[in-house]
Amino acid sequence: MQLYNTLSAEERAQLIDEAGKERLTLSFYAYAKIEDPKKFRDDLFIAWNALDALGRIYVAHEGINAQMSVPADQFEAFRNTLEVYDFMKGIRLNVAVEQDDHSFLKLTIKVRHKIVADGLNDETFDVTNKGIHLKAKEFNELLEDPNTIVVDFRNHYESEVGHFEGAITPDVETFRESLPIINEQLQDYKEDKNLLMYCTGGIRCEKASAYFKHQGFKNVFQLEGGIIEYARQVKEEGVESKFLGKNFVFDHRLGERITDDVVSQCHQCGKPCDNHTNCANDGCHLLFIQCDDCKAVMENCCSTECLEITHLPLEEQVKIRKGVQVGNKVFRKGKSDALTFKKSGELPHKPLAKAETKNIRQKMAVKKVLVGKAEHYYTKSKIAQFLIENKELSVGDKVLISGPTTGDQEFTITELYVNGSACENSKIGDQITFELPFRVRLSDKLYKIVE
Repeated sequence: MQLYNTLSAEERAQLIDEAGKERLTLSFYAYAKIEDPKKFRDDLFIAWNALDALGRIYVAHEGINAQMSVPADQFEAFRNTLEVYDFMKGIRLNVAVEQDDHSFLKLTIKVRHKIVADGLNDETFDVTNKGIHLKAKEFNELLEDPNTIVVDFRNHYESEVGHFEGAITPDVETFRESLPIINEQLQDYKEDKNLLMYCTGGIRCEKASAYFKHQGFKNVFQLEGGIIEYARQVKEEGVESKFLGKNFVFDHRLGERITDDVVSQCHQCGKPCDNHTNCANDGCHLLFIQCDDCKAVMENCCSTECLEITHLPLEEQVKIRKGVQVGNKVFRKGKSDALTFKKSGELPHKPLAKAETKNIRQKMAVKKVLVGKAEHYYTKSKIAQFLIENKELSVGDKVLISGPTTGDQEFTITELYVNGSACENSKIGDQITFELPFRVRLSDKLYKIVE
């Protein structure tokens, strides 16, 4: 019985490209009493693996939390696998505003103590005794009420790039940190204020709404389906968006644009920007906001120290990464003294700039033709190797390199090596190499941009 992935992320990406089928990125959650989470996990893996469903899923005695990518033609079959369970009959599936066939490249289902870590050890707390759910229009109306307090129950790196007007945005790195902070801050408003809360897809604020009812708050409301569902209703029903900027998402896209308002800054230069990146130094991977100019100069790194490390031979980089103390630095969420313009907690409620009014997914907005695919990347010299399968490529051509991890990167070729020798032009069948300021992967595609 297969209960694990047999393909790497790059192999899976290649199969998805070759299949050429549309996939849907979606999320859902449900709080319920699950007696045997491990058996539940195994049953789900068998059912979803058969449908080529991918994603990151957590199950626990208290329920399920899932972010997934499902083939569009298997959507109803996937829904049927949920309907088998009484607590998921008629469950709402939040379909992403922006679709990306590579949003998830593995099926990972983990058994956890809780689907949302809350730090609570109170046997009397009933997570199913939740607040009142509001749709987008109702949420907007209550947001306008001067008797309303609105709270963002996401983390600092999420709220920094997008939030509702007037929201309290706690400077926290985990959900469990926010509960006691907000509870203490709002002690005087239990009886006479509307407590309005929201999060990405609804799962955190649903637990938060139950918690604050348990704490004695009388008028507790939450945004049904979170920002994801709010954005869908704004788009389909013509509701005014009171949310400003981007909704942070936990796949490689790192954000969906809800409005063209930019409410955050590049952490390195201070320019208005809301694009997250992970530091290219494998011993850091700090999540931070970086504009295109700093990305080019710093080569996707958060600091000069990390930049210097990425230029060292791979063997030396591995030595530097060894040790528990170094390992604890990996995947920090935007908290570093190197980030001069990092802001948390008290965030601006007015836009700093407007995003460019072009298609959000660059690879759909740029007119291009597929030229070839990546074959290798030489870390020490920062050189990428491609096989030309279509058309010709020459020095001076603008290209787009695209992949599930690399994203969409534009680049102008200034020097070209064809089959090992410096050359101005290449043709079909040639193996070409050229320098790049970023790493490529074997699943990456090389496109020639057509003006």
